[in-house]
Amino acid sequence: MAEKTHTAQKAFGDMAPDLARYTDRILFDEVWARPGLTPRERCMVTITCLIALYRGNELGFHLRKALDTGVTREEIIEIITHLAFYSGWPTASSALAIARQVFVDDKES
Repeated sequence: MAEKTHTAQKAFGDMAPDLARYTDRILFDEVWARPGLTPRERCMVTITCLIALYRGNELGFHLRKALDTGVTREEIIEIITHLAFYSGWPTASSALAIARQVFVDDKES
């Protein structure tokens, strides 16, 4: 059974309780628990999409989740470098800035 999360409830449950419930229960408790991909693989797919779509607002959270599931810093940098050629230099450079801050925060905790 997947570890239950309540991240959305804590982040915005007071403002959008239904969206928080859908996010926690359906997205993280059901979709992320499907057997087709490991959590590590799902994290790699997710950060790739967020970088390519220029979704920096969600990227930090998912980079931390990726590190927690065993994706290495080197793999994250390689993903970003690879995407520079597919999603563009601006998406890659923005992702690097976010990754740098996540790595710094990770060292400090």
